[in-house]
Amino acid sequence: MARIKVTQTRSVIGCKQNQRDTLRSLGLKRIGDVVVKDDKPEFRGMLKTVTHLISVEEVD
Repeated sequence: MARIKVTQTRSVIGCKQNQRDTLRSLGLKRIGDVVVKDDKPEFRGMLKTVTHLISVEEVD
């Protein structure tokens, strides 16, 4: 299964609460934090919620 690397690039200040909760559930707490997750539909939906706050790369 493919894996994706998610990096938080922007702050959550001024964002809606559901976007803050989504970042926290992804494991991101502050700018520059990086997590590697499996590429599943559940995570893709979470990433779509916060696309303006993160950058996504595929990892082999």
